[in-house]
Amino acid sequence: MDKPRDVAVIVGSLRKDSINRKVANALGELAPAGLKLGIVEIGQLPIYNQDGDDDPRAEWTAFRERIRAADAVLFVTPVHNRSVPAALKNALDVGSRPYGKSAWSGKPGAVVSASPGGIGGFGANHHLRQSLVFLNVPAMAQPEAYIGVADKLLDASGKLVNDGTRKFLRGFVQAYAAWVFANVPHRG
Repeated sequence: MDKPRDVAVIVGSLRKDSINRKVANALGELAPAGLKLGIVEIGQLPIYNQDGDDDPRAEWTAFRERIRAADAVLFVTPVHNRSVPAALKNALDVGSRPYGKSAWSGKPGAVVSASPGGIGGFGANHHLRQSLVFLNVPAMAQPEAYIGVADKLLDASGKLVNDGTRKFLRGFVQAYAAWVFANVPHRG
């Protein structure tokens, strides 16, 4: 039997009580047995500066190695000024460098955006997809996941309280599993 596919989950929010971290955890609980979702922290990453490529920071090296080891990537992000948060953009930059040695390349991906606002982080979702095209991350096109009024869909402990959202997220992560298995070579 195949081992579960290792999915690096990148949460764009660094907040302790992050809605997006809660959504990422919910996706992990809803994921089928063929996927193993694990959050990869990005808050410790020093800001990318090309001058550091000759002697990379230990945090950069560890992050790049973790992304390279993953079979796939899943991004769960809020929207900041109709784009992705700075920490997420920095993680994309760190993982994509030095030029020609991107850790992201070829990893099947997907994007979920969650926000207390009504449009569910639409701007961040689409800005991130633009970057993923350049980074050679084949991103699942459908279903799209913009989770609006997300703060009302979770209880204080981060558990989903809305059955419709639970059903939607279960369908999303099942579609993502199919995407991952279709785009990751077979391994034992």
